[in-house]
Amino acid sequence: MNKAQRELNPANLLTALRIISVPVFLAFLYFDKPLLNVIACAVYTVFAATDYVDGYIARKYNMVTDLGKILDPVADKIFVAATMIALVEMGRLEGFILMIILTRDFAVGALRNLAASKGIIIAAGGAGKWKTGFQMTGVGCIIFKNSLFGLNVHLVGTILVYISLIFSLYSAWEYFRGYYKPSDEKSKP
Repeated sequence: MNKAQRELNPANLLTALRIISVPVFLAFLYFDKPLLNVIACAVYTVFAATDYVDGYIARKYNMVTDLGKILDPVADKIFVAATMIALVEMGRLEGFILMIILTRDFAVGALRNLAASKGIIIAAGGAGKWKTGFQMTGVGCIIFKNSLFGLNVHLVGTILVYISLIFSLYSAWEYFRGYYKPSDEKSKP
């Protein structure tokens, strides 16, 4: 199997599909009609699930590639940033939340690149997983927007995004702490 065939495996193709499908998802979101909000939320949920599925496929079937390691986080950032920018533009999300989240993501990305250039791997902490869970669920609720059984789903989503913001900042601190702790501490188990 040549390099191109190895790189163009099902896991990476699923990741690439997530990127090229973002405009279709945004079209549903921008119409801002109750039924289309439900459809946009369903599409968003499927896209969010593919983030887990492509990684699972890559690990289970030994399809982990350098392209996948780069493409997967890029796909996540494109998907989340495009969605949140649209929500800010539509007045469903406060702009300062997006600014903090994007600043954190760029800063952590730059730090990880710097660390990688020095051969240092900074393991993701638990706060990052919580951040992603709260953020993805919260954004999904904001997309849904409709009331459900008398529950203001948009408000629930906004609260979850605020909670994700706390985990986001804490996880950034974990990354920077992981990089800047003294060398003797890095070598301890």
